[in-house]
Amino acid sequence: MTHGLLGEEVVPTVAAAAPRRRSRRVEVRWGATCVAIGGGAPVVVQSMTNTDTADAVATAIQVKELAQAGSEIVRITVNTPEAAREVAAIREQLDRMGVSVPLVGDFHYNGHRLLTEYPDCAQALSKYRINPGNVGRGAKRDDNFAQMIEVACRWQKPVRIGVNWGSLDQELLAQMMDENARRSAPWDANAVLREALVQSALQSARRAEELGLPGDYIVLSAKVSGVQDLIAVYRELARRCDYPLHLGLTEAGMGTKGVVASTAALAVLLQEGIGDTIRVSLTPEPNEPRTKEVLVAQQILQALGLRAFTPQVIACPGCGRTSSSFFQELAAQIQQYLQAQMPVWRQQYPGVENLHVAVMGCVVNGPGESRHANIGISLPGTGEQPVAPVYIDGERTVTLKGEGIATQFQAIVEDYVRRKYGRAQA
Repeated sequence: MTHGLLGEEVVPTVAAAAPRRRSRRVEVRWGATCVAIGGGAPVVVQSMTNTDTADAVATAIQVKELAQAGSEIVRITVNTPEAAREVAAIREQLDRMGVSVPLVGDFHYNGHRLLTEYPDCAQALSKYRINPGNVGRGAKRDDNFAQMIEVACRWQKPVRIGVNWGSLDQELLAQMMDENARRSAPWDANAVLREALVQSALQSARRAEELGLPGDYIVLSAKVSGVQDLIAVYRELARRCDYPLHLGLTEAGMGTKGVVASTAALAVLLQEGIGDTIRVSLTPEPNEPRTKEVLVAQQILQALGLRAFTPQVIACPGCGRTSSSFFQELAAQIQQYLQAQMPVWRQQYPGVENLHVAVMGCVVNGPGESRHANIGISLPGTGEQPVAPVYIDGERTVTLKGEGIATQFQAIVEDYVRRKYGRAQA
């Protein structure tokens, strides 16, 4: 037993996420593909196209790219009759390409008409997203919402009731603001807004069940743009219902800001066991691939130890001991190589997504980090002997020298994958 600084006994603990919140299980299907959300299933990665859905070819191509990147469900905008008419054609193109990823239709304002007037669209989608703040006002709101739920019941499609603070039901918000003004100690405006989001989601879910949609066909989300607001809203939703929850900032932003904000918000909730499916809503840089949001979502889950998607490369940041850029170039080359191989390796070598490779730049941490990885290389730093020891499963196996270190190390990685993960298939 070890002792702390004050002499007390210290019990070693294993860091881990909190137990997953218990929720219902919702199944999203297309053909033989079934993606489970909640009910103890792994957290699901989602994404959304930014093509004009009326352009069936462009949309099908982007859906395929997102699915190949690892998006397990892809959402498409269905906002016009022209878009609704093309949904079945998009589904057919995907099926011909062997892409069975489930499609979700994103409906606002006119979803009741599009789902009713275009039954091929309603049938080709695997799930509907309904925003209760955008289905109409007063009696029309209730009728429009009911029409959409009735279509979901008819085709046996699950529904995500997705509340958004940018399009919150204004009648509900006004009512709650009036009630708050009569409190002896009124809440601040942000607290009222958060409570309105929660109530809108829960009331809509209850209404959907009253209309006949089974409870295990409902997923909830309540998206905002602020990290602390998102955490507060989802903690409250998790406390007050057992529907599966879809996590994501509604507009995370561009570049580093979007990645950091999404990670900060989602990591807190996932670590607390909250969240059954996630989307990272990044604003793409000009000409940046849409698939980046999928990779960031995967990295969040993998960094938390909740899922594994692709082999990880551990690399040191560099310092005055590593004035050469060679270790950086090798780390980038190996990471790109592993990602490029994954579509094939995922089928041929089960478990390869758990592989860890270390590419280190000097003798300070290089040998130690390399021993902790499945495969590691400790490259020479400034002024060090120009040799690069390679470690496999903790044992030093070979020392590489000369101009061909990168090629030789890649060959070692390839051989290791075949030997270790090829056996898992036998």
